[in-house]
Parts: sequence; C-alpha cells; structure tokens
Amino acid sequence: MIQETIHIESLSIGYRGKEDAKVVAENICADINGGELTCLLGANGVGKSTLLRTLSAFQPKLGGKIEILGKDLSDYSDKELSTVIGVVLTEKCDVRNMTAEELIGLGRSPYTGFWGKLRGRDKEVVEESISLVKIENLAHRMVHTLSDGERQKVMIAKALAQETPVIYLDEPTAFLDFPSKVEIMQLLHRLTRKTNKTIFLSTHDLELALQIADKIWLMDKSNGVSIGTPEDLALSGYLSNFFARKGIVFDMETGLFRIENEYADKIRLTGHGQKYAMARKALQRNGILANRNVEADAYIEAGNLSSPQYVLHLADGQTVTVNSIQELLEKVSLLFR
Repeated sequence: MIQETIHIESLSIGYRGKEDAKVVAENICADINGGELTCLLGANGVGKSTLLRTLSAFQPKLGGKIEILGKDLSDYSDKELSTVIGVVLTEKCDVRNMTAEELIGLGRSPYTGFWGKLRGRDKEVVEESISLVKIENLAHRMVHTLSDGERQKVMIAKALAQETPVIYLDEPTAFLDFPSKVEIMQLLHRLTRKTNKTIFLSTHDLELALQIADKIWLMDKSNGVSIGTPEDLALSGYLSNFFARKGIVFDMETGLFRIENEYADKIRLTGHGQKYAMARKALQRNGILANRNVEADAYIEAGNLSSPQYVLHLADGQTVTVNSIQELLEKVSLLFR
C-alpha cells in the first residue's frame, strides 16, 4: 500500500558561509511515498549528494520543511533518526575478519545497546533481512571475499535489519557491471513492494531508472527539481529538455534515450514488437530514418516474430523478401545509391 512517508515543502538546500549561503536548489516541494522506488537523476555537480545529505539530516537545510512520518526532521534526536532513516553509501565497505551475517547484524545497533549483543528478536530480523535479499548463500562468507554486487546486497540487507521506514542509497550501482546493476535495481523495486518501505536513491543509470523506478526526480541547475512518473515526465517534455544535448535524444516510441543519428534518407517501417524495434534501430544507425510515421514511396513490412522474414515494398509495386536484418540493410542501401 502506497502512503506518504516524507513531506517536503519549499525546501532550499546548500551551504552556509560566514556571510551568506550558497544555494544549490530551492523551492523543492514533493512527497516521497512508501511502497515506491524513487530515483534522483542529474549531472555531476548538480547537487544530488547535497540533497541526499540534507534529507538524511547529515547537513542542515537552508530553508523550508522536511517531515518524516508527520514529524519535522529537525525534531528527531540522533537516536530516533537511527530508527527512522537507513543510509547505504557509495563507498565500498572494506571489512575483514567479519562474515556477511555479522555485518548485517550491525544494522541492529540502534536497538542492541552499548555492547551490541544480538538477542532473540535481533537474530530474527537479521535472518529475515537475509531472506528478503535472498543471500542465504552469502551469510557465512567473509565480507572481503564478496564481489561488488554481493557486497552491495549485504549492505542493503544491513539497512533492512535497521528496521527503518526510510532507506536512502547514494549511487548503489556505481561500481557494478550491467547485469549486477539490473539485479540491484530490480531488488530495490521488489523490496519496496514487499516491505512497503520508502526507498530513495541517486543514480547515473538513466535507462534503468526510467524502466524500473516508480517516480523520477530530475535535478537540473537551470530548472531545479522536476518530479513525476517516468511516463508523465516523458509526455510533458521534461525528459527531452533535461537531456537536450548534442547526440542524445529521448525516443517517445520506445520510452528510452538513444544516440541521435544524422539521417540522409528515410523509409516507412511497419510492424510491431521486437522485429520492428530491431529493424528500426539498425536502419537509423545506418542513417536511414525509419518508423511508422515516415512518408515515403517505399516501405518495409517487419511483421512479427511468427515469421523471420522482412518484406521490402518498392515504389514501383515490386516486393523483395529477405530473411535477416543484414540482408534488409543491403537491399535498402541499393535504393538510395
């Protein structure tokens, strides 16, 4: 069930100097909900880390309001905050002589007192956290023997063991290969649904965020912070404007960004599904604008996966049938010689 966890009103963030303040972003108004994965996107140096630190109470806000569960962030004591906010940082955790299970157990420190001894309930929560992240096979491994992806899962389990309603993550996929990035993002999305926690993360993995996140925060020096679902931001033009730089365009047909090509020719392409998408990609990579909306005398019928063939309909009424995209490119290139 989706419910408001964090309420932000007229928030200004930045740094206070001796005489004045450096404002990084201002007039941020938003709600962050439990049961949703929210991703913060922006260029390097735009202030993502400043925003995360402010939301985490690691640095003071310049103005405005941040409420968590209806209580102002500044009214929480440090001890209370440790039971409300969990944080997973970018830096690699260099720990030796400790098992993954022992590291996850450190997440119970707000509840275990000075000596940090895990009792019945603490051990249950650690086991539940390990199960939620599905890393039972890693529990007794030494932390320094884990891969980067495995270690990140352990850190997420540690944050779960802290039993906070809010978890912030700073670039959780920064050091991972692509399959591991996908796995971590899917894990975080699944955890929001299963635990109803509020998970908010900063990331540079634009394509993954657009496909997996429930809400996107676009942080830009010129326009501040724009917030919405990936689909609403796309339809409103925010995504196109946000990444309006040379060589990158937002493709409304696929809902993803792509490298902008220069087109010398064009041809209409019909069909749907994977065959249509792959043919369009190949043609546009070769400088031929191809989609359903192109007006041209010749056109290509991509069909669907039930048939491996592509049919090229020529302007004079003739048709040419090919069995692969490579053959299709060869035939189409002859049209524009």
